Amino acid sequence: MKRALQLAARGRGNTSPNPMVGAVIVHNDTIIGEGYHRRCGEPHAEVNAVNSVTDKELLKGSTIYVTLEPCSHYGKTPPCAQLIIDSNIPRVVIGCLDPFEKVSGRGVKMLQDNGIEVATGVLEAECKSLNARFMTAHTHRRPWVTLKWAQSSDMFMDHKRDKGAAAARFSTPTTSALTHRLRSLHDGIIAASGTIIADNPSLNVRLYDGNSPRVIAIDRQGLIPADAAIFNAEKPVIYISAAKRNNLHNSETIEVAPDATIADYLNALYNHGITSVLVEGGATLLQQFIDSRLWDVARVETHPETLGKNGSVSSPILGITPIKKFTIDGNSIDIYSQNSTILPNDLDFCNFV
Repeated sequence: MKRALQLAARGRGNTSPNPMVGAVIVHNDTIIGEGYHRRCGEPHAEVNAVNSVTDKELLKGSTIYVTLEPCSHYGKTPPCAQLIIDSNIPRVVIGCLDPFEKVSGRGVKMLQDNGIEVATGVLEAECKSLNARFMTAHTHRRPWVTLKWAQSSDMFMDHKRDKGAAAARFSTPTTSALTHRLRSLHDGIIAASGTIIADNPSLNVRLYDGNSPRVIAIDRQGLIPADAAIFNAEKPVIYISAAKRNNLHNSETIEVAPDATIADYLNALYNHGITSVLVEGGATLLQQFIDSRLWDVARVETHPETLGKNGSVSSPILGITPIKKFTIDGNSIDIYSQNSTILPNDLDFCNFV
């Protein structure tokens, strides 16, 4: 199972909204096949593992170890549970069950109903932690939420500036690249209208070789200009607003009530197929997520500079102790978590450091 976890992790950044899954096939204490889910829409781990076995007759006396319950439904690929049955593999060892409602125990039942011996819960905590985002999304029916901001040492996110002037920069070239890696590991990136209007950001991935997330713009009053840079994204912007607008290109609108809450936003995004989001701004929106307690991990970067009387945007207040601390290029990186699914040692997989 440890080997299966190693394999699963190779799919990081490419499988969402599917989970990362690894599979290892063992015959007489010897690994004869292995595989992992490489990319959403491509064959699952079990398929790749079975296909890697040279002598298929050995499958009749083998055990397959898989980090997540084999699927039992037809999605973009056929059910993996049926493949195991058809391959005459007599024993299956599963790391953790799948919380997705179309699977959720059905894969195990399908295997057992066909006379296959099934063991579950092997390295369960580790298997859940690897897919903490997927587990959280389908258990709580909301996207996994990562909060991220950079600040001065006296806890300001920005300095006083004239309209159109550049925002304060606290990140270094290295930590900026790490932020772009962090973006690439999420389905969506959320910013409020104030930040988008003030900074006109692109919110894409440029400093790292990874996929850009969907831009999610929260604009209660319909104030974001139609020519904002976010609407030039490769993928349509998810525009959340109480105001009806017909002049926005490259966007999909989610209409919400004027008094919509953070919980309402997250529920709408989950129903839209978004399983993880990175919240980058602004300070008010970040604090709303914190106050609602609807967040999982936070990454706070602090530059040694002070702004003093020149500071204009106070940083959000988390009110808890960080569980990890790092220093990069003189900046301190504090990691906070209130999600018990992810193990502390696995925080690095998000590349928060």
